[in-house]
Amino acid sequence: MKAKLEKSIFWPSLILVVVVTLLLVILRESAAPVISSMMSAINNRLDWAFEFLTIGLFIILIWLIFGRYGKVKLGDPQDKPEFTRFSWGGMLFCASMGTSIMFWSIVEPLYYYTGPPFGIEPSTNEAAEYALSYGFFHWGISAWALYALPAVVMAYSFFVRKDRSLKISAACRGVLGKHADGFIGKTIDVLVIWSMIGGLGTSLGLGVPMVAAVLGNLFGIEPSLWLNLTIIVIWTFIFSTSAYFGLYKGIRKLSDWNVYMALGLALFVIIVGPTFFILSYTTDSMGIMLDKFMRMSLYTDPINQGGFPQTWTVFYWAWFAATAPFIGIFVARISKGRSIRELVSNVLLWGSLGSWLYFGVFGGYAMNLQLTDKVDLTSILMEKGGPSVIVEVLNSLPLPIIVSIFFVILGFIFLATSLDSASYVIASVATRELEDGAEPARWHRLLWGILLSALAISLTIVGGLDVVQTSSVLVSVPVLIMYILMAYSLIKWLKSNEHLHVYIDDKK
Repeated sequence: MKAKLEKSIFWPSLILVVVVTLLLVILRESAAPVISSMMSAINNRLDWAFEFLTIGLFIILIWLIFGRYGKVKLGDPQDKPEFTRFSWGGMLFCASMGTSIMFWSIVEPLYYYTGPPFGIEPSTNEAAEYALSYGFFHWGISAWALYALPAVVMAYSFFVRKDRSLKISAACRGVLGKHADGFIGKTIDVLVIWSMIGGLGTSLGLGVPMVAAVLGNLFGIEPSLWLNLTIIVIWTFIFSTSAYFGLYKGIRKLSDWNVYMALGLALFVIIVGPTFFILSYTTDSMGIMLDKFMRMSLYTDPINQGGFPQTWTVFYWAWFAATAPFIGIFVARISKGRSIRELVSNVLLWGSLGSWLYFGVFGGYAMNLQLTDKVDLTSILMEKGGPSVIVEVLNSLPLPIIVSIFFVILGFIFLATSLDSASYVIASVATRELEDGAEPARWHRLLWGILLSALAISLTIVGGLDVVQTSSVLVSVPVLIMYILMAYSLIKWLKSNEHLHVYIDDKK
């Protein structure tokens, strides 16, 4: 069956993306401070809301895993999972993380070392103890809880209730009813598409300068606008090809290669680096994170007003919440035949383990360079920025040229897996109905892929990428309400749709 375009979502989304981007480009000098102040207001006034939301979602997900509805099958009795557990886990991790994990796993612990939480003295042993543990916290179970809930609601709506639209509005139908197909529903879906564009902006904003710095170091050239544009064009070719071949032949294979290479690089650093320090530091940091989990989860620092939770925790929860609908739709689409328990536990477990592995290995290695005075990474970070830190860390490893080439290739593939998933999901949202096993039209997937790249190129030229990625986080405020609607819809559906449920024992 041919997938039909949902014109009432496609055209408003297209016009919104183009018009807002043009306005941000033209008015970037005046828009930047306004958006920045709005972002600051969200972080400081809604810190409690984002923190309660995140811990609340975690509690709901634990109930889903251990409660009676955990055995509900996402599909019909005869449905089997479409992908192996490895490919499934690889796709959900790679689509979510992109190049962000490569960048922040190295750089973030250094920020915490020089600007620690809880009033700890900067650049001390105590600050070093918290440097890695806070990275584990921000990229661990809480972050993946924000991704897991939209995924399970979307999967239930699509595979159990047979609502053949991969839209967040459909996941809110339990509360919105007929309004899910009206103006409110359309507004939700257009906002979700804008949040995806901003999420892409964040990935490009981190990934392009990082890869440009490593390439510049390899070939002895200064990072420049032309180098950035060349990187974006190559990325466009990779992810457009993958999106063109679709979910089964393109995105799955790219994600598989992504996981193999990411694990290979991590294993290499463990072997050639300070192996026992990395293992010991990771273990100790994990203990601190687990011990302080509730303190970190609800830390707002209202008395001392140091700003740490607002700058880091609340910003991350807002950023992850803004991109979560996209991840939720994608993960839902690849989870046919799984149980609710399997979906939730695997997103929380494999997502967190992947993040912890990268932070433990690369964050641990970077902190070792700093603490043993081999390389003063914190000074480089303050004077030259994060991309220069990445270059110094790679140069400190054995076979730096080979490692840097491998790192660049991995960076290309990591972001490509995020971008092809994004173009696939945006096309799905702007498609009226998708039959089981059907995919959005090929031209539709390619159109969004090319448009995303065109936006990235134009914003890179005028230097407006930061404004777009910040503006996307503003979308997280209505997303707060979407989460409540989705959670309520799911609980309502689970209790009233007993006749639709197929129960499976996934412990076998």
